[in-house]
Amino acid sequence: MNEPTNAPMLPPPSGVSEWFSVWRDALTRPSEQTFARIALSPNAKLTTALLWVFLGSLVNFLLASLVQGRLMSQMMQNSDFGGQGFPGGAVGGGLMTAICGAPIGALVSVVLFAIVTGVVQLLAKMFGGHGTFDQLAYAIAAIVTPFYFVSGLLTLLSAIPFAGWCFGIVGLLGAIYVLVLEVMAVKGVNQFGWGQAIGSLLLPVIAIACCISVVVGSLLSVLAPQLMDTINSIMTPAP
Repeated sequence: MNEPTNAPMLPPPSGVSEWFSVWRDALTRPSEQTFARIALSPNAKLTTALLWVFLGSLVNFLLASLVQGRLMSQMMQNSDFGGQGFPGGAVGGGLMTAICGAPIGALVSVVLFAIVTGVVQLLAKMFGGHGTFDQLAYAIAAIVTPFYFVSGLLTLLSAIPFAGWCFGIVGLLGAIYVLVLEVMAVKGVNQFGWGQAIGSLLLPVIAIACCISVVVGSLLSVLAPQLMDTINSIMTPAP
């Protein structure tokens, strides 16, 4: 009779390795059961979710700022406003903008993430959901954080001449995939139907989009005359 072998049990991943494990499951093994299991983890804490979002947003904003600085430098080199020695200053300014602006952008992203997730969970509770704010934030952060890293990489690749539009399409498809995963996460965390999950997630998104549209439209209506006067003064040759 064979005796069972006492094979050593591997310890569960912890720290950063656990983060990657959760992100991998959220992106590559999406299901209601997966997100329910993620939400029920003892590590499903709001502080961890906000840390993830901050790190992902920081990398995304940093890479995006570098690419925008490079594009701005090229535009100035090809224009009549650069002057000699100015492109180097543009590159330095772009680098300083990336270093100083990325943390601010990441903090803003964290605040918006917390507000939107809180509103989504409030609506989910109204629809009969059983999850908590910490659980939903942890599950959603496991989706959006790796997407921030991938989006930053795609931003770098989009700077490649004649190939940027390809990576832009990939980024758009990735954003749609993330939206589907977020609906699935809301459903898995709160244990209700697809209709409640879609309503809980999309109603705040639609409301925020409408508010942004109103603000942008108001700003454009106020600033448009001044912008047109500035453009006309630049395009009009001096006597």
